Amino acid sequence: MSTASNITVPDGFTLHTENTSHILLESNEAFLNPVQEFNRDTSVACIRVWSEELNKSKEERWRQNQEKRAKKQKEGAAKKRKVESEETQQTGEPSTHIGGADDTKDEASRATIKTPEALSATGLRSIRYAKEIPLLKSAIGPIVSRHVIANDISPSATAAMRRNVEINDLGSASEAPTGTSSGKVRINEGDACTLMYSHREEKDRVDVIDLDPYGTAAPFIDAAIQCVKDGGLLCVTCTDLSVLATTNYPEKCFSNYGGVPVKAEYCHEAALRLVLYTLSTSASRYGRYIEPLVSLSIDFYVRIFVRVKTSPLEVKKALTKTSAYYICSSCQSFYEQPLGKVVEKQSAAGNINYLFKIQNGPGVTEKCPECDSTLHMAGPMWSGPLHDPKFLSKVLEHLEANQDKYGTAVRMKGMLTVAQEELDAPFYFTPAKIASFFHCITPTLEEIASALLHAGHKISRSHACAGSLKTTATREDVHSVFRSWIKLNPVKMENIPENSPTRRLLAKEPSFEANFKRHPGSVTPSGKMKLVRYQENPTSHWGPGTKAVGGSKRKRAKDDI
Repeated sequence: MSTASNITVPDGFTLHTENTSHILLESNEAFLNPVQEFNRDTSVACIRVWSEELNKSKEERWRQNQEKRAKKQKEGAAKKRKVESEETQQTGEPSTHIGGADDTKDEASRATIKTPEALSATGLRSIRYAKEIPLLKSAIGPIVSRHVIANDISPSATAAMRRNVEINDLGSASEAPTGTSSGKVRINEGDACTLMYSHREEKDRVDVIDLDPYGTAAPFIDAAIQCVKDGGLLCVTCTDLSVLATTNYPEKCFSNYGGVPVKAEYCHEAALRLVLYTLSTSASRYGRYIEPLVSLSIDFYVRIFVRVKTSPLEVKKALTKTSAYYICSSCQSFYEQPLGKVVEKQSAAGNINYLFKIQNGPGVTEKCPECDSTLHMAGPMWSGPLHDPKFLSKVLEHLEANQDKYGTAVRMKGMLTVAQEELDAPFYFTPAKIASFFHCITPTLEEIASALLHAGHKISRSHACAGSLKTTATREDVHSVFRSWIKLNPVKMENIPENSPTRRLLAKEPSFEANFKRHPGSVTPSGKMKLVRYQENPTSHWGPGTKAVGGSKRKRAKDDI
């Protein structure tokens, strides 16, 4: 096994170590952002847990098949004895039977994992996958060996990958023209979409696809959806939050993701929902659907893990998980407009029939009902769940047992715990932001949470923003809590302009009297555990970094000019 001490570092290179993996870096040769270690750690943990669950399900199916086979053999043996007995009674001689060898396997078939990373740059992520995911390390009998395909279109990046694969003792990194090389990490130099489309046939599909480009993943999503196996895992990173989380470039957001972004404090959650909408619509074209397992807004990017499956009925249900939103330009209240609905009808035989229908609309007036300001449209975007709490529980269990294997384990535990607790409801808010609309003293997070809980609503924190709350209450109910707060802490009206939206917000009476007495559930479980839930800017490297410029394009031969 390679260690940092026995690796020779050539002149002009630096050695970068992450967990048990090492890479050599040369200036402008390939792109690496050290802050993305959290992304890579989370990816390793999620893929590892997903692969273990896949392995368990395959072993369970194997055991069920073995039980069925044993039952059939037992029934066949009983039938054979009965026939032999009858023949003996008729002829007085036992019958002779020549049987074949038992073809049952001694061991359960384990999951075979093939994982292409379409945009690999230095290959660090692929190397970590090969080293840290157990099901990529071994095979039983003649089962096809598990491996990672590391791809990049840049010649300098693939050269770096070959060098880094070699120093990590992962076998031969050289690729034959047919792509039949050995080694846990196999290098491919070429277009990412071309590579993925070459695996679109069902027999050639892969288990996990990881898209981690510089910028948007939109150009690669169609190919990725088609080449992942049924039940496979699709991991997507998008760093273009200047497009996804602002309204500066709505035309660009629409062309990339098919929807318009949100101008509000919850824009980062909207960014997640826009990417999920793109994945869902891309999958639906091929009779497939997505199950979001983990959807995270992290620092300057979003990271999403979805399971891709095939089901005509679930494809139809995607309509009911898609909504547009009317967003107030002043108080940021939002009003959901689903694109469709489903009606369940039970037949006389007890079968359930699903009838899909269009949704009536709009569900709001031309002006904001709260402050009478202009509304702007956002979406369409995904309105279904962002996470699978059961999957997150398994990832947290894995993390608890393997904290020493992840450099960012403390932050991972905090963020994933908050994500697990998150309500399946759209959009969060912060008390400070709402208080700014009312020009009032800001109540504490605990006071607002307690008031909402006493009013019969549920609350949770959001992983996407420090000091935020998600709730099942409408924005009108949230505003009623603030209006009750203002009765206890009056606003100086002389400081508010006559035509300000604030005056219109204050003119309305609360629909109920809020109770700000501390509620036992106002502190979420993650708050009681004193976790590092929201990270400060970590280092001087923080941010999306700059794109690698050296060797990013192929040089044209003189004969081609």
